[in-house]
Amino acid sequence: MLSLGTLVLCLSSISLSSLVHASPAHEPHSHFNRNFHKRNYVTPDQRSSSYDYVIIGGGLAGLVLASRLSEDSSKTVLVLEAGPNGDAVPTKLNVPSSTYYDSLLGSAPYDWVYKTVPQPNAGNRNLALPRGKVLGGSSAVNGMYLVRPAKSEVDAWSTLIAPNDKTAAETWNWDNFFPALKEFEIFTPPLPDVQSVAGMKYDPASHGTSGKVHATYPAYMVPISSTWLPSLAGAGIPTSPDTYSGNNLGGMFALTAENPSNWTRSYSKSAYIDPLPPRSNLHIITDATVEKIVFADNVVEGDRVASAVQFSTGAGTPVLSVNVNKEAILCGGTYGSPHVLLLSGVGPKDVLDGAKVPVQNELPGVGQHLSDHLQSVEFNSFVNSGIAYVNGSRLFNGDANFAAFLDGINGALDSSASTLVPSQYSPVVEGYKTVYKTVASNTYPTTGLIEILFSINSPGVVNIQVGLQQPLSRGRVYITSPSVYDPPLIDPQYFSHPADITVMRQAIRLVREIAQQAPLSDSLAGEVRPGADVNSDEDIENFLRGAVGTEYHPAGGCAMLPKDQGGVVDAKLKVYGLSNVRVVDASVFPVTFSAHLMTPTYALAEVAADIIINGNKPTNTGSANNGSTSGTSKPGSTTSGTPDSGASKTGAAVGLVSSSWLGLFVPLLAAFLL
Repeated sequence: MLSLGTLVLCLSSISLSSLVHASPAHEPHSHFNRNFHKRNYVTPDQRSSSYDYVIIGGGLAGLVLASRLSEDSSKTVLVLEAGPNGDAVPTKLNVPSSTYYDSLLGSAPYDWVYKTVPQPNAGNRNLALPRGKVLGGSSAVNGMYLVRPAKSEVDAWSTLIAPNDKTAAETWNWDNFFPALKEFEIFTPPLPDVQSVAGMKYDPASHGTSGKVHATYPAYMVPISSTWLPSLAGAGIPTSPDTYSGNNLGGMFALTAENPSNWTRSYSKSAYIDPLPPRSNLHIITDATVEKIVFADNVVEGDRVASAVQFSTGAGTPVLSVNVNKEAILCGGTYGSPHVLLLSGVGPKDVLDGAKVPVQNELPGVGQHLSDHLQSVEFNSFVNSGIAYVNGSRLFNGDANFAAFLDGINGALDSSASTLVPSQYSPVVEGYKTVYKTVASNTYPTTGLIEILFSINSPGVVNIQVGLQQPLSRGRVYITSPSVYDPPLIDPQYFSHPADITVMRQAIRLVREIAQQAPLSDSLAGEVRPGADVNSDEDIENFLRGAVGTEYHPAGGCAMLPKDQGGVVDAKLKVYGLSNVRVVDASVFPVTFSAHLMTPTYALAEVAADIIINGNKPTNTGSANNGSTSGTSKPGSTTSGTPDSGASKTGAAVGLVSSSWLGLFVPLLAAFLL
C-alpha cells in the first residue's frame, strides 16, 4: 500500500508550561514491570521428532493458530520463531509509548531490518521495511491501531478468490468475515474524560467482548486532540458514526490494542499464549530460523507432500529437522512466507533457477502481487489515534473531477499490465488485470483512497500524515541466494503507477486545507514541511518522492487468487500443488485495504483455525458476543463525546483532562520542554 506524506506544522504558543510543573499522580510505568511466565517453550534439543502441525513463524497469526490448534490435546503443535521470546525486554514491548519513543524497530534481533531494493520512483532510495522478529511478530512492536477494512474491500477479495466456487468464495465475504473481526476482540468503551476530549463515536454492537485481544481507547487524550474532528468537519470530512461496521469513511479516533486493566500492549503473545497453562502438546522454539520445507518423493492426487521442516539457530550452525505428520503452516508474514516457499523450491522457475534452488513446485505467483502503504518518516498509554479515511470525490474536489481521473486509470489497464507487472509469466499478468479491474470498479470509486493521521508525538509541532490506501503499484519478493540468512529482495515498485503519486499530491493539498480550519488552526503557527514554497504539482510530487516511507502495512506475496491468475493459495489457504502446506498471514490478501492490517490478520487467523479444526470445511465464525461491557451507552446505541460536533474546544478540553493523564504525560512533556 502506499505512502504517507507528512505536513509538519508549528504549534503556536499554547500554554503548556503549567503542565510541566504538575505533580505526577503516580510513578510512571510502575505497573508495567511485570514478568510473564515462560510457558510451553522448549529448546531445540527438547523437541519431538515429529508434530501434527509445524507452524513456521510465531508472529500474530502463528500464535493464534498455536493456541487454537493445541486446544485439542490429541494434536501436537510446534511453533518455530526466528526471533527471541521478548521476555528480556518487557517494558519496551508492553508500554505503549515505547513504540514511539523507545522502539525496538530498526535494530536486531527484534526487527528483521529489511530494506527495499533501490526505488527509482522514490528518489532511488533503499527504504527501510521494519518487521517484528519476536514472539508476537509485528503485533509486539507496532503502533497498536485496530482499524477494520471496508465492506466493499472484503467483498472484492471474496469475488476474486474462486469465481467458479460460490461456497468457497463466501467464506471470505463481509457477512462471514465481520463476525471473525469481532470474535478476537474484548472491547472496552473509552473513559469519560477521554471521550469528552476526543469526541469519538462508536457502536458497541459492532464489537466483540469475549475474545482474547483487548480493544479500547488510550487512557487519556492530549488536549489538542479535541480539535481533530471539528477541523475535519470544517474541511468537508464528517465524523464517522461507526467506522467498524463496514463503512470507514470519515474522521474518527481508532481503537488501540491495549489492556485497560493495566494499560499494557495487548498482542498475540499476551492474548493467546501467556494465559495458557502448560500444554504438553504445544512446543515453542525461539531463535529458530526455518531454512526450508522438505518434500517427500511421493505425491497425493498430483500434489507434493511436505514431510519435514528444517531450521537452524544461526548462520553456520547445524541444520535441524522435525517431521510433519499433518500440515506445515507458513505464518512468516508478507516477506517471510514467500521467502520460505522460494527457499523450499516453490515459486517462479526463473527466480529459483537464478538462486540455484531446485524447483519442487513451479508456481509463478509466489512473491508477486506485493503492495504496501507508504508513509513519511518522521504518552505512555497515549497512542496517536486520530485518523480519517477520505474518498476520491472529496480528494479531487467533486465527482466530475474524480470520474475523469478514474477514466484515465481504466483506459491505461493494458499498458499498465504490459509494463508494470514484475513477472514474465502470463498468469501473474492476468491476475494483475483481474485485481486491477475489480479494484477500479468495486473499491476505488467509493472507499478511502487516503488515510490522514493526526500525529502529535513530536515536540512543538503537529504532523498531519497522509497515506495512500489503494495503491495501483504492485511489486514482488524474490531471492538470489539459496540461504535463508541472505535476506529476500523486496521491490514494492513504489510510485510505478502514476496514479499513486497524483493521489498523494491531492492528499497534501487536502491536508493543508484541514490545517486552516478552526479550531486546529488556532493552535498552529505555520507550515514547516514541506513548506509554503512547495506548491506546484511538480514541487509537491518531487517532495513526496524524497520523503515517503512504509506505513508498515505490506500485503501480498502469497495471494489468494486462482492459480491461473498468479494465485499462491486457494480459498482454504492451501498452496497450489502442495497437499499439506498452508499460508496464514497478510501475504494472502490479494487486494489492499483502507485499514491497518493487524485487525484483518487476526480475523484471518481465526477463520483459518476453524477451517483446519473442522477438517477443511469453512464455517461462519459468528461466536462473538456483541454489546458493551461497561460505560454508559446501551448495546446498539451510538455514543459521542458531545452533541452535534462530536468534540469540544481546545480550552475546554484542557479542563477535562484527568489527573491520571497528567501523571502519565508530564514526565514525557518535561523531557521535551526543559
